[in-house]
Amino acid sequence: MFFQWLKRYMPRSLYGRAALILILPVVLLQLVVSFGLITRHFEGVTEQMTRAVTREVLLVLEGLEHQDEAPDALPIVLDTLDMRVEFVEQLPTKDTRVWYDFSAFIISREFRRYLPGVTAVELAEKGQVYLFMQHADGNLRVHFDRRRVSAANSHQLFVNMVFFGALLTFVAYLYLRNQLRPIKRLAAASEAFGRGQSVPYSPGGAVEVRAAGSAFLDMRARIERQIEQRTLLLSGVSHDLRTPLTRFKLGVSLLEDEDREPLERDIEEMQRMLDAFLSFARGAYEDDSEEVDAVGFVQNVVQDFARAGDDVTVHEIEGHGMVSLRPVTVRRAIENLIGNAVRYANHAEVSVQITDRYLRVRIEDDGPGISPEQREEALKPFARLEPGRNQNKGMGVGLGLSISADVARAHGGILRLGESERLGGLRADLVLGLSNAPSA
Repeated sequence: MFFQWLKRYMPRSLYGRAALILILPVVLLQLVVSFGLITRHFEGVTEQMTRAVTREVLLVLEGLEHQDEAPDALPIVLDTLDMRVEFVEQLPTKDTRVWYDFSAFIISREFRRYLPGVTAVELAEKGQVYLFMQHADGNLRVHFDRRRVSAANSHQLFVNMVFFGALLTFVAYLYLRNQLRPIKRLAAASEAFGRGQSVPYSPGGAVEVRAAGSAFLDMRARIERQIEQRTLLLSGVSHDLRTPLTRFKLGVSLLEDEDREPLERDIEEMQRMLDAFLSFARGAYEDDSEEVDAVGFVQNVVQDFARAGDDVTVHEIEGHGMVSLRPVTVRRAIENLIGNAVRYANHAEVSVQITDRYLRVRIEDDGPGISPEQREEALKPFARLEPGRNQNKGMGVGLGLSISADVARAHGGILRLGESERLGGLRADLVLGLSNAPSA
């Protein structure tokens, strides 16, 4: 529970998480090594070198004190130690350094600790050290080379560590990408099969990934065989049931009008139920995906209902372009939704919205609608909610919304039911996912 807040900042993809697992330890290792190296090695080396220079400065100061006794000794000492001593009028009181010079703190601290009278240490000038201090003979400025108090090549270790760390991280990144590629191919094949597309796929990668890929291929083959067997079975059932229904129609047509009309209504109801059952059993994978004009496709469906005498109009169109979908099954889904609307309401309106990610077909009506607690139940097969709705336009089988929901799921989308704010009745949103952006 303590780390729950970290989830919002973590990458969500397997690729991003694997890269984080790879890079984070390398960065932490470099930080730990750098901190330990600075505190234990470079700091100690700088302290030792500064103390050595401190003793040399003390030797120079001692030569100043005995300059009257041995005037030639001080120049020899300065030449030997490669130092210069100058008298100045004023002494600065503030140390100076460049912002990235972290060893300057150690140098200033050691000089102030072991040299009495030090007022300032200037390290801003590249490669030079100016030491200001008070002396009995006056204000002194001692000048010597910076390399005498700090290591000249201390940055090389950091450069090598960063360079080789980045190089090894890049090599590991390439290896990681190759290892994750089979998983991404398996995910793409699974997603395509969920949309009803059988794309070529061969297992690859590590042993576990190959096992998962082989299991997916076996599962896909079993499902395809089951769909094929069901299609053959339904074709036979359709043929066998339509033949006696045709004979019933011919026999009933010979009866008197008073007896014929009720029987004809029953036969039509049986025919409608049979068509609904077969449509539900065929599922959402009856045809192949095609590139169609989404706006014109929906307008044709609405025009067919309008020619049949139903009060259906196109309300709003947003976006345009060609989209990839299964025209037969999508048309069936839209017809089911519009059919429900005109059956239980007086007026229905259809809206179309096309974006880069989805196609949404919205059907709204002015009927009684469906209560929020019954909307989930209405999407189940054979669910009938007629007791709370208008029945003056015939009975349904309870498969229309279920078929539409299956079609939406087969296209990577969803069927949402709600209340129409504009017409007051039911609002059905058929949302279909698009793998590619619509093209004009």
